[in-house]
Amino acid sequence: MPKRTDIETILIIGAGPIVIGQACEFDYSGTQACKALKAEGYRIVLVNSNPATIMTDPDLADATYIEPITPEIVARIIEKERPKTKGGFALLPTMGGQTALNTALSLRRMGVLEKYDVEMIGADAAAIDMAEDRKLFREAMQRIGLETPKSVLANASDLKNEDKQHYRAGLEKIDAMDIAADEKTRLKAEYQKNWAAGERERGKRYEEKALIEALEALPIVGLPAIIRPSFTLGGTGGGIAYTKSEFIEIIERGLDASPTNEVLIEESVLGWKEFEMEVVRDKADNCIIICSIENIDPMGVHTGDSITVAPALTLTDKEYQIMRNASIAVLREIGVETGGSNVQFAINPADGRMVVIEMNPRVSRSSALASKATGFPIAKVAARLAVGYTLDELENDITGGATPASFEPTIDYVVTKIPRFAFEKFPSNDPNAAILTTSMKSVGEVMAIGRTFAESLQKALRGLETGLSGLDEVEIPGIGQGDDKNAIRAALGTPTSDRLLKVAQALRLGVDHEQVVQSCAIDPWFIERLQEIIDVEAKLREHGLPDNAVMMRTVKAMGFSDARLGTLTGRSEDEVAAYRRGLGVTPVYKRIDTCAAEFASPTPYMYSTYESPFGGAPHNEADPSGRRKVVILGGGPNRIGQGIEFDYCCCHAAFALADVGIESIMVNCNPETVSTDYDTSDRLYFEPLTAEDVLEIIRTEQKKGELLGVIVQFGGQTPLKLAEALQAADVPILGTSPDMIDLAEDRDRFQKLLHQLDLRQPVNGIAKSADEARRIVGNIGYPVVIRPSYVLGGRAMEIVRDTAQFDRYINEAVVVSGKSPVLIDSYLTDAIEVDVDALSDGTDVLVCGIMEHIEEAGIHSGDSACSLPTHSLSPAIVEEIERQTRDLARGLNVVGLMNVQYAIKDDEIYVLEVNPRASRTVPFVAKTIGAPVAKIAARLMAGSKTGETLNSFTIDRSPYDHIAVKEAVFPFARFPGVDTVLGPEMRSTGEVMGLARDYALAFAKSQLAGGTRVPLTGNAFVSVRDGDKMKLLETMQVLEKLGFGILATGGTQRFLIENGIAAKKINKVLEGRPHIVDAIENGDVAIVINTTEGSQALADSRSLRRAALMHKVPYYTTVAGAIAAVQGIEAVSAGSLDVEPLQAYVAGRKHAMPTASAT
Repeated sequence: MPKRTDIETILIIGAGPIVIGQACEFDYSGTQACKALKAEGYRIVLVNSNPATIMTDPDLADATYIEPITPEIVARIIEKERPKTKGGFALLPTMGGQTALNTALSLRRMGVLEKYDVEMIGADAAAIDMAEDRKLFREAMQRIGLETPKSVLANASDLKNEDKQHYRAGLEKIDAMDIAADEKTRLKAEYQKNWAAGERERGKRYEEKALIEALEALPIVGLPAIIRPSFTLGGTGGGIAYTKSEFIEIIERGLDASPTNEVLIEESVLGWKEFEMEVVRDKADNCIIICSIENIDPMGVHTGDSITVAPALTLTDKEYQIMRNASIAVLREIGVETGGSNVQFAINPADGRMVVIEMNPRVSRSSALASKATGFPIAKVAARLAVGYTLDELENDITGGATPASFEPTIDYVVTKIPRFAFEKFPSNDPNAAILTTSMKSVGEVMAIGRTFAESLQKALRGLETGLSGLDEVEIPGIGQGDDKNAIRAALGTPTSDRLLKVAQALRLGVDHEQVVQSCAIDPWFIERLQEIIDVEAKLREHGLPDNAVMMRTVKAMGFSDARLGTLTGRSEDEVAAYRRGLGVTPVYKRIDTCAAEFASPTPYMYSTYESPFGGAPHNEADPSGRRKVVILGGGPNRIGQGIEFDYCCCHAAFALADVGIESIMVNCNPETVSTDYDTSDRLYFEPLTAEDVLEIIRTEQKKGELLGVIVQFGGQTPLKLAEALQAADVPILGTSPDMIDLAEDRDRFQKLLHQLDLRQPVNGIAKSADEARRIVGNIGYPVVIRPSYVLGGRAMEIVRDTAQFDRYINEAVVVSGKSPVLIDSYLTDAIEVDVDALSDGTDVLVCGIMEHIEEAGIHSGDSACSLPTHSLSPAIVEEIERQTRDLARGLNVVGLMNVQYAIKDDEIYVLEVNPRASRTVPFVAKTIGAPVAKIAARLMAGSKTGETLNSFTIDRSPYDHIAVKEAVFPFARFPGVDTVLGPEMRSTGEVMGLARDYALAFAKSQLAGGTRVPLTGNAFVSVRDGDKMKLLETMQVLEKLGFGILATGGTQRFLIENGIAAKKINKVLEGRPHIVDAIENGDVAIVINTTEGSQALADSRSLRRAALMHKVPYYTTVAGAIAAVQGIEAVSAGSLDVEPLQAYVAGRKHAMPTASAT
């Protein structure tokens, strides 16, 4: 079928900020969809609130709205864009995860799609409802003869139906009135507004009724029970209940998390095997399986937190065919007419019973994994299927069109995905906090490819960057305390992030396979493969390294890294590498081609392997080109502190090199990212970012052509750690020298530079022992900021306010030694923190953006909201910041990007830190000023070869008439019991951007985009320290004028009454009930403003912070944040929440990127 010509414009809804359960895989899918549909000639309108995405680059869509993804805001975008389109207007909701699906369904319910004649493509509303609504899905499976786990739905459906009837009756009553049409319209609008105002109260009634229904279901389902909320992301709100009290707690949490106040209570299938099928279907009912995925972890662990392999390795062909047919039948019954879907199954290993768990009627996290595992671009194909093509009409890009997209991919290798966690960022007193359940907790993932499971697994383990070099030894808790058997059983039976390592350790201790399987429910086939690795380890320990190339290649083919071999044989990694290369054992590279080499693949998408030769030398498919080339090292798996912002920079480096005719070679191991898309760079190596793996790639690429150098500046800390090894191997590094990067990190050397430049720093010292740290703190005085050297994301950094806190930090958080000193700085209270991003060519410096933090200095820059341009700094301070930044860039001889953080206190400027590399604010700055900052930086870094300098580019530095606010997004709701207070250690997973013509509105949009309510009515709770009371008086007056009631604790209430504000007193938690937490839980508080001082006050307000989080009440802990929030409320109350595309904000700004040839 030809593509549809009746559609002119397609609206694509993105996924918004990076959160647990919804990460940069949706930037990958959205980017593919935008490119594919724009190439087909459609006008593309995009809405996404995340500035760190490639898809929000202004050249990817015709109109790019960086706006909050709420039904109301998207409705305004449709209202604005629909008149520009004479032809058909379509909405594609399948590329933005659960956020996009839920928004699309809300737009339909609100009548927006019907009002503006917008057609949903890719998946219609009925299909989405049937897949996402637990009851409808279960009924659909019954119709096609597929089993689902025994389950009961709790959703207060009778109450909801009564309310719907009541609502319709009210509208019908107005319709029946004999009054003028405009009066009817006014009455209807007023009726609907009043109805919407009662939504929270109705939700509470539904939750109370659904909880009663859930308790009635408990005897039917039994314990343990799996609880799955409807229409949520990554299992949010769900879990496994083993006791009645846990059951009630999870039901309440799940009902609150579900936008429809609905949970499914399911019989336990814990310990069953879990599989996924990635399916694509077109309008002609052609269905293909892209790949099967098997979870090594059994049921009970969210698939996003499971170690998975592709293809499925423990299914017989008959079992695979049954599952294949079932997954296709699911798509047909649900009604997914076009695009990709993911179907999840569980199989009881005892009797083979198969049940369907759920399906996602959209591109998902697993789709991204399947795309990268096979090379099949699911999102790109799904987008084109949505506009009428059939699979046989589309070419397979990987084979250069030699096969159509209707050919099912064939995999002749093994792919392993391992999730990465950040429990260390969220310390909790709850012993179950780090236990994996059906609610997702991982923040990133790594993917590795090998010819065998062992090779693939060990590559993935070292690619995690958690200090593992392979299947390393770990301690099993409780061993050596008299009951080893039960200690091992308990450790293996508890799903944790390192369970597979504990399984391997149990095998080393001689535990038999049957016991291991009984304890952890991992399939025996995987246990046998782990045993093979353990057996080889034992031989290596006993006999040392193999003495011939054949045996060495056999060992390397099992995935053993040089570092791991060194550990096992008592040698250094360098010694092992030299010995291995002396034997002539090096990896070969194979191509991902979707067809197991049946057809030639012109697409250089590669992985390494140490396969044994067959009839001669192993066949190497790398085939490096004879061009001038640059290697770009990516950021590896997402983690807190290093995420999509750095991948954005790596992608822009590839685009920039293409502009000047230099071949880009990307090295990365993150399956979620745009950088690992086969068409982002000229050549892609899907490999761990270790010195061994990267150097082997470089040696391969150096065999032909000219390697100009390696870019280590753009991928965060990961590539920077490899700079020393690259230099030792005489590999040229582009941009700022590693020595200068080290100078900026080394406190002694950096201090000397600041003295030379006559720049200030907070009073500080460096301690190489705990006693020395104690002396330095005594000299500086509390509060201080203490941090280890060389960190990203503020790892183990803390504001220390008293001796007790100091003792805990030194004893528990860090190991202080001569090799690992700690840095101690005076903490500047009430200072304004500023972030600066700049470009330099080694001589000239351009300050791209000066961002003013809304939180005070001391909160990690990645967690702080900030505005661009600044909103309270004087022109003289801004000018001085620019001068200091230029001096620093020249002093460090920066070539490329540099980020500087300053604190301003009493009009004095203090340098906090300098990072001569890409920072996480680069995409935000680029979107705000409308200039491709990372692209320019990459070209400056290649300037030593191309002759380009800053003068080669035109960058408009004139003032702009808009304000951008960046806000951080946190995963606290995933970690019950964790304190939500912010500090110098980064804890946010993502960011959003608010764009407007004034600061207040930009801030309000940033709050909405981050999922924080902007309340227009209700009570404000205020409890602030003495020093902040007068600063916030005017803000309290504005709230009162807007009609808010004011609740305040004793001292604050007295101050407000003395100043003419009618505040009511409410108890602190320590003062007895009813107190402020009760009021929050009762829904009587709309906004919290709470500034504290000292560690005791922080501890006392912990329950208040937690209650506000759980009940989605906006909570502001700084004066600047509270003022901005209230200004935002005032702006929204005035009805000025306008939407504009990014292109309108940056229109007329004169930036020029010359194209040049490097060949």
